[in-house]
Amino acid sequence: MDFAIYEFPFGLLKIGYKRDSLVLLKKIDETSDYGKKTEFTDLVYKEVMEYLSGKRKAFDFAFELDGTDFQNKVWEELTHIPYGETRTYKEIAIAIGNPKASRAVGMANNKNPISIVVPCHRVIGFDGKLVGYAGGLDMKKALIDLELRNITEKQCKEPVQRNDTEKY
Repeated sequence: MDFAIYEFPFGLLKIGYKRDSLVLLKKIDETSDYGKKTEFTDLVYKEVMEYLSGKRKAFDFAFELDGTDFQNKVWEELTHIPYGETRTYKEIAIAIGNPKASRAVGMANNKNPISIVVPCHRVIGFDGKLVGYAGGLDMKKALIDLELRNITEKQCKEPVQRNDTEKY
C-alpha cells in the first residue's frame, strides 16, 4: 500500500491506496513521512473536502475493504445508512442478521479502514449518545452535525408545493 498525507480540518488525513483504489482513509495526529501524492490521492482529498464543505454527499472513487466476513457485512451495511441519518449498533446488528452482535458491530466499526467514506460516524449508542470513533468524538459530532445541517438547510430552501386545483 502506498499513501499520501494531506492537511484537513481535523488534523492530518492519511490516504492509503493500491493503484487507483482507496484502501485506507483515516485521521492521524502527526507524521514525519508525507508519502507520495498522486492524481488519485488528489481526487480523494478533493472529494473529502467537498464533503466537509457540504457540497458532496457521496464519493465517486473506487475503494476496497479487506476484513473478515463479519466486518465486511458491517461495513457494507454502513454504506446503506443515508446521509444525515444515524443508526444504533443494535440496528446494524439486526440489519446484518445477527441481533445479539451489537458489541461486535462496535468492534467492526473500530476497524473500519475507510472512515467518512464508509460512514461509521453515523452509528450511535442505543440511547442516542455518541460513542466510539477512531477520529475522536469531536470529529464524529462535527460530521453528524454537518450532515444534519445540510439536510435541514436543503429542506428549508425547497419550494412548497401546492395543488393549483385546491379551492381557497
